[in-house]
Amino acid sequence: MKDLAEAELAEFLKRESNRYLSLSKARQILSLIAEDGDTERQYQDQRDLIIQTLVRTLRSCSEEMRKLGGEMSALLDEIGCTLDSMPGIDKVTAACFVAEIGAIERFASAEKLARFAGIAPVRHGTGGKDRRYKSKQGNRVLHELFRQLAIRQLVVAKSTKQPRNPYFLYYYEQKLKEGKSKRQAIVCLMRKLVNVVYHLLKYKAIYQMPDIPQHKAG
Repeated sequence: MKDLAEAELAEFLKRESNRYLSLSKARQILSLIAEDGDTERQYQDQRDLIIQTLVRTLRSCSEEMRKLGGEMSALLDEIGCTLDSMPGIDKVTAACFVAEIGAIERFASAEKLARFAGIAPVRHGTGGKDRRYKSKQGNRVLHELFRQLAIRQLVVAKSTKQPRNPYFLYYYEQKLKEGKSKRQAIVCLMRKLVNVVYHLLKYKAIYQMPDIPQHKAG
C-alpha cells in the first residue's frame, strides 16, 4: 500500500465501490496511512487472511441481496403492488409492508388495519369521561414501518430545500399548531398514512400527491 500511487488508488476505489472518488480522497487515505506508521504487526498473515475472508463474505452477501432484490421486485410487480409509487417507499419497504399486512382483504377497513398495527387510539371511559390512549398492542413491526414512513414524509432535501411530501409536512405542522407534541403529531400522521397504504393495496392505485388546503383570508 505504501508504494501505491494516488492515481492507482483512486482508480481502484472507483472500480470497487462503483463511485467516483477524486485524487484528493486517495491522497487523504495515503496520508492517513503514512501518519499511522508501520502497519505490519504480529501475526500479520493471519490478520490479512481474516480481512480477506470477511471481504469475500461481504461481496457474496451483497450479490445475494442483489439477486433477492430482483426477485422481490418481480414478485411485487406480479401481484400489482403500487406502494412504491409513494414517496418514501422503495421496493424493500413495500415488500416489508406486504409481508406484515398479508392479504389486504383480511381488513374490512383502514380502521381495522390501524388497530392491527397498534396505531388506532384506545378509548377508556371512567366517571363519565371518555379519554383516548395510545395502544401498546398490535403488530409492532408494522407499527415501526408506519413510524419510519411518517418520518420520511417530513424530510426536506438539502439540495433543493423542498419537502419530500409537502402535503404531509403541512398536515404535521398543522397538528403542532393545534397544540399536539411532536410525538403526538407523528402518531396522527401515521394514522393518516394507514389510510393511504390501505387504499393503495386494496385498489392497486398509483399514489397521487394531495393538494395543500388553501385558507381564505378573512
